[in-house]
Amino acid sequence: MSIPDYQSIMLPLLRYSGDGQEHSLRGTIAALAKEFDLTADELAEQLPSGLQAVFDNRVGWARTYLKKAGLLTAPRRGYAQITPRGLEVLAQEPEQIDVSFLMQFDEFADFRTRSEVKTDGKDVKETKEPRTPEEAIEAEYHRLREGLASELLDAIKQQPPGFFERLVIDLLVSMGYGGTRRDAGQAVGRSGDGGIDGTIKEDRLGLDVIYVQAKRWEGPVGSPDVQKFAGALAGQKAKKGVFLTTSTFSQAAREYAKLIDTKIVLIDGENLTQLMIDHGIGVTTTATYEIKRIDTDYFSEE
Repeated sequence: MSIPDYQSIMLPLLRYSGDGQEHSLRGTIAALAKEFDLTADELAEQLPSGLQAVFDNRVGWARTYLKKAGLLTAPRRGYAQITPRGLEVLAQEPEQIDVSFLMQFDEFADFRTRSEVKTDGKDVKETKEPRTPEEAIEAEYHRLREGLASELLDAIKQQPPGFFERLVIDLLVSMGYGGTRRDAGQAVGRSGDGGIDGTIKEDRLGLDVIYVQAKRWEGPVGSPDVQKFAGALAGQKAKKGVFLTTSTFSQAAREYAKLIDTKIVLIDGENLTQLMIDHGIGVTTTATYEIKRIDTDYFSEE
């Protein structure tokens, strides 16, 4: 028997989780490998990069897709557990679970919609139309990035409150703010004042100061919270602020931030994780691929 694709793994994975217990990824891989009766050679087969087993990778993606559809949840880092929706799906006794099946769930459909590539600055959503190899690689890169961002956000939410403050410091310093990390830590780490969690230098010379609000949040951050932050900035005669959250901002909050004279940048959980990926915070590079094309100058006549 060959290694099953990730879609063929989804239903057995959901059934395995049907006992309602928390299951580690490693334990899940072992159980599914036994169910699919995979040989030692098949389990040892590696991706082209040589950095991960093919079956491990496919189980991981099957689990990610089930999470995106709300059939599984992450109770703690590295573990997954079936949700009431997942139990309802099992009760329906589906013959198979694949991407088409999962598209009935709005969360998953939204996840798929956001997997898109950029071409000349325009959004190009995934389609079934033939794509060049470069386009296919670009689409998969964005899909991998979306999955990584989701994992990052889950990991952040499972850490103690103080971790988020340190993360914000690391990110802002990596982006060029705050001078040294020691300076930034003293500024952002101090107790808040009227909705302000701290300040950080706009540049290494400290020519201007940016006020920071950092909140781990579950529901959307509404306009009253942004108004409170703006009022605190006015009290300090400050003109620049950054509001970071692990959640989202309501439409009213975003509109308010645009209308006021004070410049307040709103960074929600999705933007936060994308910035973390861009600046290497909480992530590590596992593989680098170079795409090369023919050098026409080399073959041109002199």
